[in-house]
Amino acid sequence: MGAPSSQGFELNQTFFGFSSADQVILHDRLFDLLWHGVGRWTWDDIYHLPIRIRKLWISRINKMQLQQSEDEEIHKKSNSNKTHKQPVQQPVYKNL
Repeated sequence: MGAPSSQGFELNQTFFGFSSADQVILHDRLFDLLWHGVGRWTWDDIYHLPIRIRKLWISRINKMQLQQSEDEEIHKKSNSNKTHKQPVQQPVYKNL
């Protein structure tokens, strides 16, 4: 009898499971939640969260990052208006 040949087996993805592109997206989102959670969650906690709650946290993190970037832009603009660089004055030396 021998080992079955690989020609008879369908190894393509079937109905269940994620495609490789979807797996990358999923794990990127899980990593982002872990990173921004600063140790508050474990991988298992995030992985087993219901999808709608996971999406809620991701949207909140996105809003916080957007607000932070807007605040930084406002801060940069306000500081750029306040600081006017004066030319450096050369000291005057007396000849002895």
